[in-house]
This record gives sequence, C-alpha cells and structure tokens, in this order.
Amino acid sequence: MPDYTTLSLEAAQALVTDALIAADTSPDNAASTARALVRAEADGQGGHGLSRVPSYAAQSRVGKVKGHAVPTLEILRPAAIRVDGGHGFAYPAFDLALPQIVSRANACGVAAATVHRSHHFGVAGHHCETLAEQGYLAFVYGNSPKALAPWGAARPVLGTNPIAFAAPMPDRPPLVIDMAVTKVARGKVLAAREVGETIPEDWAFGPDGTPTSDPVTALKGSMAPIGGAKGAALALMVEVMSAALAGASFGTEGSSLFDGEGGPPNLGQSILALDADVLSDGQFLGRMADLIAIYDDLDGARLPGLRRLDARAAAAQDGVRVKTALLDQIKDIAAA
Repeated sequence: MPDYTTLSLEAAQALVTDALIAADTSPDNAASTARALVRAEADGQGGHGLSRVPSYAAQSRVGKVKGHAVPTLEILRPAAIRVDGGHGFAYPAFDLALPQIVSRANACGVAAATVHRSHHFGVAGHHCETLAEQGYLAFVYGNSPKALAPWGAARPVLGTNPIAFAAPMPDRPPLVIDMAVTKVARGKVLAAREVGETIPEDWAFGPDGTPTSDPVTALKGSMAPIGGAKGAALALMVEVMSAALAGASFGTEGSSLFDGEGGPPNLGQSILALDADVLSDGQFLGRMADLIAIYDDLDGARLPGLRRLDARAAAAQDGVRVKTALLDQIKDIAAA
C-alpha cells in the first residue's frame, strides 16, 4: 500500500505554485494552474490534480507549454468569443474567458467561446460549475491527444475528450455532470504510472489491442470507450465541438500531455452558456425543484456529482491526502 501525506489546501496551493515557478512558469500562471489542480485534488479528482505537476513542470521547463504566455480574448460577435491561449496553460485562458461569457450571456441570453492554442484544461465540470453558480446552464467540450481508437479500429485517433454540463439548482450547489468518453479519464492511468501502481484490466488496451494492467503499456495503446460504439461516437462529436470549432489540433496532431517531447499540443475547447431563467420564462428553478423531488422519491437514486461536494467539504476541513512518492517529486521540482 502506498504511503500518504496530508496537506492543507493552502500548503498544497503554495507547493504547486512554487514547483511551477521553479519550472519557468510566471507567478500568475503558476497560481492559476495551482488553484485548478488543488481544486481537482480536493474534489477527489486526483487524475487532474497534483499528479499533473511533474508532467506540467517538464513541459514548462522545455517550452512545450509556454509558462509565461498571456492569453488574449477577441469579441467576434455580441455573444461570440475567441480566446488565444498562446500555447500556455489552459487555466489562465479560462480565467479570462468565463467573466466575459457571463457578461455576454446576461446581455444576449446565450454566449459561446472557443479556446485555441490551449493545453490540458483539467476538470471540465469545474468550468461549467463556475457558470452554473451564476445562473447559467453550461456546456464545455475539449479534445485531447489521441488515446482512443474509433469503434472497430485498433489505432487511436481520438482523445478521451471530456464532456461537461452544469445547471443551477434551487437552494443547493449546481448539478454537474462531467465525464470522459472512456471508461476512466486517462489522467488516472497517468497517476498510476507516476507512483508505479497497476490499473484494472478493463480500463485500457496495449498497442497490440489486448487488455493491460500496466499503465506504461496502456499509455502507448488505447483507452476503452464507454458504451462501445456509442462512446467512440461521442468522442468524435467532442472532437468536432472542440478542435474543429476552435481551429485547433485534432487528437492525431496534438502532442502528448504527459511528457516534454514535441511541440505544443495546440488543443481546443468550447464553452456554451445559456440564461436558464430567461429561456424558461422564469420557470427553470421551479422545474428543477420538481425534478429533484422525483429523484428524492426513488430508492437508491442520487443525482450525479454529489461525491465531489462531500470530498470538497472534507478537504476544506482536513486537507488532501497525497501519495508521499508524488509529494516528494513535487518538492524536488520546487527545490530545483
């Protein structure tokens, strides 16, 4: 069993920020990225949390991700926004985009943004949740480097390509639905690789198409899609809604997010916000209350995304448990 060390959220934020700065990331970008990674860790999403620090640092150190990039935003139409991430970390680009989306959705009832020259964007549901907390229905689509073979094929060409959705809820945190189109996010395989653990055999296939429990072999092969052909079709939909819509690299063109080899991945994301109150003529929250009541009356049913709230509350009080081997890696990066 691996050893764990507990860190407060503040200590985790400071350590990750220091590690990224040591790897040639600007203080502002390091702080934005650290907030996202620590938030993921606090919500129990370790594959998008501190396990990303070694690969992020390696990429920043060699310029595969531009640690000092400053994202820029262009208003194309009253409700259409395009953000250039500058081949930097994605989180500063989202920090720039989300307030403008809120402002324009408030004025127009709907707003959309694309992000190009981007990078790994972490927990997709967090970006949606930020919008839903302000009263908007939100969708986020993002592509990733090839990791999934189309149904019936053996060669990966699509990414794990997450889809996220969030909706305002009456008197409680937003409903958040966030999923990769593979059985698990590829970040979980990375997290296992970083500390030398095995993975369940139904998560991925090796390059020869056979199931594997070795994360190193899995990262060279293909992830298993959810729902067979349907999951592979969803991956294609997300590829269109992110890479094609943003004018970014397809999964076959983007370099790996897990090492410092190659050029910037140039990934794409899209964000859509709808004013739920306006479009429902003021009925949305009432209808959501009715929907919640239906779930509450069903034995064994629960709304998706609730575990994040329990994990978040526990982390705020007790901190996060980080594998000691990973923590030692991050400390070494920060001290370099």
